[in-house]
Amino acid sequence: MSRVAKAPITIPSGVEVKLDGSDLTVKGNAGQLSYKVHQDVSLEINDNVVQVKWDGSIKKAVAQAGTTRASINNMVTGVSQGFEKKLTLIGVGYRAQVKGQSLTLSLGFSNPVEFDVPKGITVEATSQTELLVKGASKQQVGQIASEIRAFRPPEPYKGKGVRYADEYVARKEAKKK
Repeated sequence: MSRVAKAPITIPSGVEVKLDGSDLTVKGNAGQLSYKVHQDVSLEINDNVVQVKWDGSIKKAVAQAGTTRASINNMVTGVSQGFEKKLTLIGVGYRAQVKGQSLTLSLGFSNPVEFDVPKGITVEATSQTELLVKGASKQQVGQIASEIRAFRPPEPYKGKGVRYADEYVARKEAKKK
């Protein structure tokens, strides 16, 4: 049995959850997200609590129930509080600048890297070497942070590059003569 799927999801005040057939819509002050519920899983919404139900005779329904419950919980958290990822630029001359929905990164290449931030995500440059990626969708925030990191991932010898704030980079020793 899935322990994740058994846990109920409590809906905080200010968040509205609607189920229309198999389409679930979650609205909050941070935005609106939608999710298509798998056919082997059903939802019960009672008194600001969402409960995931599934048919025990179908083998893959338990896994789908756990995934559905986790996704809905992330949606409720996202529209009420939001998600954020912090990135740090480490290296001489590495800088970040945000203008509207455009991010300009100086990462040691001959030309600066231009990155267009998609709708629903905000990127803030708290300093020249720190970025904060915010949004309602946990998947989208992680994806955008990953794409920014992929421009110059941290290298193991000097540790230069774009890394998550809580990321540990294993350092290697340089070759000896």
